[in-house]
Amino acid sequence: MTFFSLILALVLEQLRPLPARGWTVRGVRGVVEGVRARFDAASAAQGRVAWLLLVPTAAFASAFGFWLLWEMHPALAFLFNVVVLYLCIGFRHDTRFFSAIHVALRLGEPEGARSLLEDWRGTRHDGASANEIARLAIEEALVVSHRRLFGVMFWFVLLPGPSGAVMYRLAGLLAEEWGGRDAGAAGFGRFARGAREAIEWLPVRITAIVFSIMGNFEDAIYCWRSQAVLWPERSSAILIASGGGALGVRLGMPVHEAGELLDRPEMGLGSEAGVDHMQNTVSLLWRALLVCLFLLFLLAVAGWAGR
Repeated sequence: MTFFSLILALVLEQLRPLPARGWTVRGVRGVVEGVRARFDAASAAQGRVAWLLLVPTAAFASAFGFWLLWEMHPALAFLFNVVVLYLCIGFRHDTRFFSAIHVALRLGEPEGARSLLEDWRGTRHDGASANEIARLAIEEALVVSHRRLFGVMFWFVLLPGPSGAVMYRLAGLLAEEWGGRDAGAAGFGRFARGAREAIEWLPVRITAIVFSIMGNFEDAIYCWRSQAVLWPERSSAILIASGGGALGVRLGMPVHEAGELLDRPEMGLGSEAGVDHMQNTVSLLWRALLVCLFLLFLLAVAGWAGR
């Protein structure tokens, strides 16, 4: 059931992706902000209580719903899995942005590509060159492909019903909403940021290993070990460093962001990022997805054979 639920949810998400600001996203964000409004936004302890109130409750509710539907009929539980997974996966939305930026750069329209990048990342990049836009787009694709797909898949397989997918996506949302750049280290979102890093510890390394196997393995592992420690957020660092090494492209480095030149360490190895590397990134991500699905299929076959 797990494997086929995942396949069907992926097909549905490719055929009819949910809008990034659709009613489901708005509803969840409204609940998240409503919970925050009821707590002291300056207190780290209150942030921890709010996180523990939301995430385990949502995960347990989804697991209980799955069990209840399974008792009624396994087909209902299967459909519940598919629907919840469909709501949790956001891979197609991000690939559409990436593809549009790729096309704009191919057509020699850096202004259009820059506008798309700003809409995608939610930050301004005035003055960014075409290569800089390609570099930022590749970085974003490596990170969001994990957070919208590979990480969701990992926790969905690991925990009962769709509870793992719900926990993972909600924990990521809380880290973004409560632990953004403007939040202080001791503020409301500190626990949310730390919780996401803990939840990401194993799945992000599995994704990085798959990236490495699908590309230049030695360079990917070298970049992961030597460069990831230089980046402020460890989970993103592992994905960007291993992805850059696997692709043979240099990522990181200074970029124009929010009206200033933001200094960042160099990640990856090889030539400067460009349009051609964007196509290579798409190939890497799809190969990684196919490998993950193949491994899940083998696990499913082993489970069926063991019955």
